[in-house]
Amino acid sequence: MEGTISNPPNTRIAVVTGGNKGIGLEVCRQLAGAGITVVLTARDETRGTAAVEKLRDEAGLSDVIFHQLEITDASSIARLVEFLKERFGKLDILVNNAAIGGVEHVDDPSFGPKPVGEQFNGMGWQQRIGWMYKNSRETYSTAKEGLWTNYYGTKHVTEALLPLLQSSSDGRIVNVSSGFGLLRYFRSEELKQELNDADNLTEERLDELLDTFLKDFEAGALDARGWPGELASYKVAKAAVNAYSRIMAKRHPGLRINCAHPGYVKTDMTRNSGLLTPEEGATHVVKVALLPAGGPTGAFFAMGKEASFV
Repeated sequence: MEGTISNPPNTRIAVVTGGNKGIGLEVCRQLAGAGITVVLTARDETRGTAAVEKLRDEAGLSDVIFHQLEITDASSIARLVEFLKERFGKLDILVNNAAIGGVEHVDDPSFGPKPVGEQFNGMGWQQRIGWMYKNSRETYSTAKEGLWTNYYGTKHVTEALLPLLQSSSDGRIVNVSSGFGLLRYFRSEELKQELNDADNLTEERLDELLDTFLKDFEAGALDARGWPGELASYKVAKAAVNAYSRIMAKRHPGLRINCAHPGYVKTDMTRNSGLLTPEEGATHVVKVALLPAGGPTGAFFAMGKEASFV
């Protein structure tokens, strides 16, 4: 389903990846509520179509279109690009939200019963994350899939949509990041310094670092080489997204390219252990997407406020 919306030439067009649920769905809702035509994308056509119908029926938002997108599939990305090119001829806002946890979920009875609903209320954020980590399993396969989706998927979508963003008078990219992508989680000072060196870091070097991470993961050498510990693949992928965003912001000064940490949100990825609702988390992403013209680029925003990458 691709919708039949007729837009005047000055209408702003946004694409949101992973838009059928959680933070992504709320970003679509809030952008559409601000008068922007939103292309809601998702891997599953049935779920994506249902999400669009939900926004139309429950919120009265008619300027939302569904288009299928699997961010790890080049042909799927190409179909989206062709649709946008033919339909709109430009793209004003890209929100790269689609991501996975990079772990297998397990329920280990040795850590006690799984908290449900209000049982999380008595737990602080560190306890909640600790529970989530203890009930997750990281393998080489999940780590590789996490990098391929969270970093390379984001990168490939961005590269494919760049020409359309450059056709906009005020193109913006918001890469949904995480506090887990901060460099403080890296134990190697050398890795921290290299990933924080926006003036000299290249995409090619990022590829080399990610290859090294996977080799070290497979060899059981993450601790020895100074990589992040718990939820390692997710942290490394989000740090890479942050670094890539800074590289792209320098390369394309005419665009606004920023990272947004929405906060610790109740989603499927966090197994609903978060402190914020998807609506609250999405507000922090949308705020960055709608920054005034000429605003910051190459920046990291934590819960709506500009912050350090470290």
